[in-house]
Amino acid sequence: MTNVFSLKSYFYELPENLIAQHPLKRRDQARLMIIDRKNQTIRQDTFNHIQKYLPSKTTFVVNNSKVIPARLLGFKTDTGGQVEVFLLKALEDGYSFEALLKPLKKIHVGQILDFGKNLQATLIDKEQRIVRFNQKNILKILQKNGHIPLPPYIKREDDASDKRYYQTVYAKELGSVAAPTAGLHFTNTLIGRLKLQGHEFLPLTLHIGYGTFKPIECEDIRHHVMHEEAYEVSKTIYQRILKSKSSSKPVCAVGTTSCRVLESLGQGAPLKGITNLFAYPGFSFTMADHLVTNFHLPYSSLLMLVCAFGGYDLVIKGYQEAIKEEYRFYSYGDAMLII
Repeated sequence: MTNVFSLKSYFYELPENLIAQHPLKRRDQARLMIIDRKNQTIRQDTFNHIQKYLPSKTTFVVNNSKVIPARLLGFKTDTGGQVEVFLLKALEDGYSFEALLKPLKKIHVGQILDFGKNLQATLIDKEQRIVRFNQKNILKILQKNGHIPLPPYIKREDDASDKRYYQTVYAKELGSVAAPTAGLHFTNTLIGRLKLQGHEFLPLTLHIGYGTFKPIECEDIRHHVMHEEAYEVSKTIYQRILKSKSSSKPVCAVGTTSCRVLESLGQGAPLKGITNLFAYPGFSFTMADHLVTNFHLPYSSLLMLVCAFGGYDLVIKGYQEAIKEEYRFYSYGDAMLII
């Protein structure tokens, strides 16, 4: 019998050619694997047929966080050496950010980094990796200067199309350094069709941090300290979610991020705050009835949440089938629906 608390239970071999390097031109043409918990079955379809597998009047809860073009390419003004700065977290003064810097060893405190268009930053704390910009509240400037921070497993430079495709069509609130990828498969046309059929879409916000890519390293996953992410749900939206629950309308979480927020609320968390909720097999879900998700990295907390929701054996069987059927994996890859 599999030990679901053992880290090695969440490893699988993935051929490198199955890691999607580019988005599909038509988002909703992604393949869809349907994991049916009640009947213990696995089916396959395309994403634009998702309504076939969900009850009428399903409430889709989506994460409307928008990816910041958080990757800046520039040079050191004194030596001309090239630098890359990946912004992680805005600090309260409005000028400073925690960041990843390359090459950190060759950048010293006080050194000025130039990114063009009058945007410069200075490394003010090397240990904490804090840079201070010469302008305040630079998010608007980043829309022009910044590059979309594609995940590390996409082995290419970002291009103009990523600014469109690495955002959900309903992205609104700037703040993430990675996309809530389950939502990338929805088009405005598909959402419109689902609404006409009586389904509802409710937005919440969870800003995804770089910790989402960090693999778990504890041999017993129960000892893992989960990364924290900021979220917010309006009172009106929360009341509509509760109304869906009380009137037996199924709630479908679009993505592990939406699911984390929903289940945090289910545990009594406030409507705005920080969540470090870590769901792994044995976790009791009280808010989400169904889950739309992508295929996730081995050893990741996201894979563990999906195994908790769908059942370890059935989900792992689904992953094995996806590899056999040559599904596209990870951020720009195909989708899974757990019902």
